[in-house]
Amino acid sequence: MKRLSLVAIMLCTILFSQQLYAQTAKSETIKVWGNCGMCKKRIEKSAKSAGAITASWDAEKLELQVTFDENQTSSISIQQAIANAGYDTQDITADDKAYNKLSGCCKYDRKAPMPSIINSNH
Repeated sequence: MKRLSLVAIMLCTILFSQQLYAQTAKSETIKVWGNCGMCKKRIEKSAKSAGAITASWDAEKLELQVTFDENQTSSISIQQAIANAGYDTQDITADDKAYNKLSGCCKYDRKAPMPSIINSNH
């Protein structure tokens, strides 16, 4: 009887924790520039280091499918970690120093810079 009660408690705990996880887990697609298998490894590793639960980068689509707990990290934090590794994302451009540290095969065509607003007196 004690064993049955213990099993019931464990099942309830597991179901409750999965329900909580489902409420805070978010899946997102993030545009990330890169080229090769080495890029894939670095991009996915960078995303996970910033708290992503799962990360899978598609080199053809330049898309990172990522799942993360919104209570632990954010899309911007994940993108910043990727940019710190030298890769431009949809919202954050890697600085030139980080980009220049990439291997030759990883040097991708950089995304177009955001246009600046020019004040003119006409």
